[in-house]
Amino acid sequence: MGLFDAFRDVGVLAWLREGRQSRRLILLIVFIALLLDNMLLTVVVPIIPSYLYTVDDEAAAAVRNHSISSNSPSGTFQTIVSLYDNSTRLTNLSPQVGTPTVTPALTPTPTPTPNTSNCRKADDQLLNENVKVGLLFASKATVQLITNPFIGPLTNRIGYQIPMFAGFCIMFLSTIMFAFSSSYALLFVARSLQGVGSSCSSVAGMGMLASVYTDDEERGNAIGIALGGLAMGVLVGPPFGSVMYEFVGKAAPFLILAVLAVLDGALQLFVLQPSKVEPESQKGTSLITLMKDPYILIAAGSICFANMAIAMLEPALPIWMMETMCARKWQLGVAFLPASISYLIGTNIFAVLANKMGRWLCSLIGMLLVGVSILCVPFAKDIYGLILPNFGVGFAIGMVDSSMMPIMGYLVDLRHVSVYGSVYAIADVAFCMGFAFGPSAGGAIARSIGFPWLMTIIGVVDILFAPLCFFLRNPPANEEKMHCHWHEKCYINKNFIIIIITLER
Repeated sequence: MGLFDAFRDVGVLAWLREGRQSRRLILLIVFIALLLDNMLLTVVVPIIPSYLYTVDDEAAAAVRNHSISSNSPSGTFQTIVSLYDNSTRLTNLSPQVGTPTVTPALTPTPTPTPNTSNCRKADDQLLNENVKVGLLFASKATVQLITNPFIGPLTNRIGYQIPMFAGFCIMFLSTIMFAFSSSYALLFVARSLQGVGSSCSSVAGMGMLASVYTDDEERGNAIGIALGGLAMGVLVGPPFGSVMYEFVGKAAPFLILAVLAVLDGALQLFVLQPSKVEPESQKGTSLITLMKDPYILIAAGSICFANMAIAMLEPALPIWMMETMCARKWQLGVAFLPASISYLIGTNIFAVLANKMGRWLCSLIGMLLVGVSILCVPFAKDIYGLILPNFGVGFAIGMVDSSMMPIMGYLVDLRHVSVYGSVYAIADVAFCMGFAFGPSAGGAIARSIGFPWLMTIIGVVDILFAPLCFFLRNPPANEEKMHCHWHEKCYINKNFIIIIITLER
């Protein structure tokens, strides 16, 4: 018992116990949860297209070899390589005769040129990878899209702590499945399972931040920091996955993420105490009512279409690079590095700046910049040509996300009951619609009409949607909310007058 008491008195654990109600610790937990979730989201981007192509290519080669061996004449063949003319001959050891018979010389074997193993022909197999990879990437967002309408109201009833911890458990299981799955079906299940965990973590995390940061400016800053965790995950994921896959193996990046997830779960156990049910003190506005609010729909649409641009890039860009640039495995992930860095910069800058310049204006400019940048991607001739367009895409999406996420909470405060689980479920639904429709439709479009046309379509959609952000400039308040605010101001002014009279006397 003494040893246990001594363990409990360790400085870090004591600090965690004392800071259970600290807003900064809650912000740290949400930051880490979004970081790990989005690292797992993006670490597969450079791994899965190349891995599935390799698996399918090996399976096709095995079928071809089996067909050749079954159609070949009886007898045993041995290959003899001539050191004089670099030609190859087949020696047939006939079982009837027992003496070798040398066949005529075959075509000389050419010396492989550098990077030949990295070049992929635009054959049917490679084009089919667009569809398979797109469906695999979209499965996570599709499942998350289905789960969100249930998680939002659930947080209003039982609080944010239990869904947050459940999200960690599910994400850990998904990470382990990714590490050891070798078939497309198991990878599909792992990706879909991640969608359930992401729904729990993102909805509960954003709702928790909105509930503890009640001031609009503080809330915007806190959500901007939390989105920095998302940005860090997006930043680190692709290059981390591609380098580990190239030099260590497929399982390595996922096992490292699993260890980090365990540490995050331990932190949640100490700080959040996820065994307690803590429902909201007041009943929130129904999900259907919030979805009928046109201003919430505009904000959700901005999140959806902005993120759909990068969602379409994720499955299609690596395959396009393999086809046109002969890109190596590590380059498939590094190509997303400029977008990740700029997203991190954008979310941190505009978490503060958007409130001063107007969040509607920040989002409008961001949507226009997303469209223009995505239109420039197909003009790249090598990996260096992708730096500027991808940087612009990431920076612009950071502008939109850091503006629209706080606006969602502000619109609830202004027009509805200040309970945030359902509105951030809508925000996450919008995010997931971009990442569900983007890869699935993007893969099919890239296969049918080509990658450049795919980028043109989503770029034009973002540019056309941008002017709608103007309606968020000064959204009207609900009549009941206006009545409540008026009485509050009158009460404050009355007290102010009484204080002045007292001082004058």
